[in-house]
Amino acid sequence: MDTNSLEVLIPAEQIAWRVAELGKQIGADYPAAEQLLLVGVLKGAWIFLADLARAIPRSVSVDFLSTSSYGRERTSSGEVKLIRDLDESIEGKHVLLVEDIVDTGITLSYLLRVLGQRQPASLRIATFLDKPSRRREPVEIAYRGFEVQDRFVVGYGLDFASKYRNLRDLCALRDEAEHG
Repeated sequence: MDTNSLEVLIPAEQIAWRVAELGKQIGADYPAAEQLLLVGVLKGAWIFLADLARAIPRSVSVDFLSTSSYGRERTSSGEVKLIRDLDESIEGKHVLLVEDIVDTGITLSYLLRVLGQRQPASLRIATFLDKPSRRREPVEIAYRGFEVQDRFVVGYGLDFASKYRNLRDLCALRDEAEHG
């Protein structure tokens, strides 16, 4: 892995602290008597979801779905495809949609429409990263880890061409022209 092309933006220790804070906030916002389902958007959100689930001081259920809008590119195609759907019904459940990054908002707008039609008791968003400068569709984020500038980021579950997901830090992928 070529780490020369990476710039650390948020170190692992800061990520761990923030995820713990989000877990406490979510635990306080959802009474223990209510069933809470965390729905992770694969592949990018799985690390955040795992850490977040352990940080929530109550029982939670977990399910996953998968979409595609980037492929192997740095920019979204603007067309969202549901590649993998949930394993169980969300009707009547409190659903927390867990995303790695909210960028244009197109994917989340699509998912909110699709999941909202399934009549959950509530449907909210938790995201590791928010990049509001690129927003094209408005989305309401209930739980936000960090806000980032308009740079291509990798690590902590986020990738470029299936690389860098395993990095503990959040890093910016430097322009390849800069580092030849």
